[in-house]
Amino acid sequence: MTAGLRTIIYPVKDLAPAKSLFSALLGVEPYTDEPYYVGFRAAGQEVGLDPNGHAKGMTGPVPYWQVTDIRTTLSALLAAGAQTVQDVQDVGGGRLIAFVKDPDGNLVGLLQDA
Repeated sequence: MTAGLRTIIYPVKDLAPAKSLFSALLGVEPYTDEPYYVGFRAAGQEVGLDPNGHAKGMTGPVPYWQVTDIRTTLSALLAAGAQTVQDVQDVGGGRLIAFVKDPDGNLVGLLQDA
């Protein structure tokens, strides 16, 4: 079951200009600012910048849907024709993420919080 679209992560090549652009767009400073991830929270939405995203197969922004059971949801998406791009991974604090590519090449992310 999904709790809705909660996060969108953009692959970026250079964090500094991307951070500046998204700070201006969202009107807030990042809540986390690390060399591997910069995250913003604005209007109930999380927007992330991933400097390693292109290397992970991100061809554009990835919307992440909050789910209650990431493995069950991932299995259902694979059975429905999706292909795994990134298998379930713990990114810290008990948060699990994964993303798939649908038959049209669109990226769909999943996230589950502990």
